Amino acid sequence: MTSPQPAPLLAIASSNLTLSLGQGSSAVEILRGINLDVPQGQTLALLGPSGSGKSSLMAVLSGLERASGGTLRVAGADFATLDEDALATARRGRIGIVLQAFHLLPTMTALENVMTPLELAGQADARERAAAELGAVGLAHRLDHYPAQLSGGEQQRVAIARALAPRPGLVFADEPTGNLDHATGEAIMDLLFARRAETGATLVVITHDAALAARCERVVTLADGCVASDSVPA
Repeated sequence: MTSPQPAPLLAIASSNLTLSLGQGSSAVEILRGINLDVPQGQTLALLGPSGSGKSSLMAVLSGLERASGGTLRVAGADFATLDEDALATARRGRIGIVLQAFHLLPTMTALENVMTPLELAGQADARERAAAELGAVGLAHRLDHYPAQLSGGEQQRVAIARALAPRPGLVFADEPTGNLDHATGEAIMDLLFARRAETGATLVVITHDAALAARCERVVTLADGCVASDSVPA
């Protein structure tokens, strides 16, 4: 008789998550009772059209926004009970975020952009680690260039290096190819998945692109603030 398999450790455990904006009769429900558990190390796509709630869900799961209701544990921290300052502290080192618009600091070089979160986390070897991470994404020759001197694809590589340099256990990528042409977007996703595999992080990709979603181990489709389907791509 085989013994039962232990339950997987969860990077995200959430139940009945809600998010409302506004007050009283003018309140708008954005998320309406989301239940979502994500095992550590999984690659998950949150798929849905604009307005389905996927970016709002990412904001809640990543601690950028507080849920209006429900329970939420992320990377071992109880996000449902933390205030904004505590959420910011909880994110640091645990969560990496890659956004469509890059959000690099324009007055800092590529190296300095990647060093910043490492320094905030108290890493003594921030410069060396940042340089190594930029080398891992193919930008060892662009360390001293400013964002305006980099192409869109290069800027997103810097953003990936910045997100992964602190070795977070959980990485969110919100429409990471939205500002890139198709070929560059494909190369960026190849890089993101490769780096995730090397670090062992859990990866949550927010996208409206079914082909991109199908690259993940699991696809959760949102519609009107609810989970419409939860499937494994063929």
